[in-house]
Amino acid sequence: MMPGSVPVRRSRTAETGNGGPRRGRVRAIGSGNRRPAPRIAVILRGGGWRQACPSAPLLARRAAREALALAVPLGRPDLKSEVEVSLVLTDDCEQRRLNRRFRGRDAPTNVLSFPAGEPAGPIAPLPLGDVVLAFETVAREAAEQQKPFADHLRHLVVHGVLHLLGYDHAEERQARRMEALETAILQRLGVSDPYRETVAAVEGGPVTDE
Repeated sequence: MMPGSVPVRRSRTAETGNGGPRRGRVRAIGSGNRRPAPRIAVILRGGGWRQACPSAPLLARRAAREALALAVPLGRPDLKSEVEVSLVLTDDCEQRRLNRRFRGRDAPTNVLSFPAGEPAGPIAPLPLGDVVLAFETVAREAAEQQKPFADHLRHLVVHGVLHLLGYDHAEERQARRMEALETAILQRLGVSDPYRETVAAVEGGPVTDE
């Protein structure tokens, strides 16, 4: 997620929340896994999403499905259970409350990931967690970065799902691995490399996200 000051090449997005709507741990880059088709719930809150992009729920679901198909859960490459993910398309107001409550940051942000905790015993489908996106912030960033709203939405969903799978960008090596995987998944969705686009859009210095 943002906020923060990040190098222009990186334009980083989500980080995991501390215990929010859900929690968990997973990790390793891979060419795909053979789990059953995931269950992906899309919860729509607020009318802005459909006005800006009538197919937003469908695009979000497909982006999550591609991320789950291509990425190997870190630390659990043998995971073959049916998994479940919730995508919440909400507004800046709710996102700000979540960000303040679970991360101590009193500001909205583009995407929050809440990995689910390890279940006490066998459970199917296995909940991976929730990814929450804020409409106004996503729309503003897409305009500022001069990219289609639908492309930015799909990028943020992919980024958020990878956090549920244990990927992170706190260190340079982690960031490069995560970005490479994001780019590969987005390519399958017909979305161009968001990091290359960000460099082209903002020449001349770092981007400061509020």
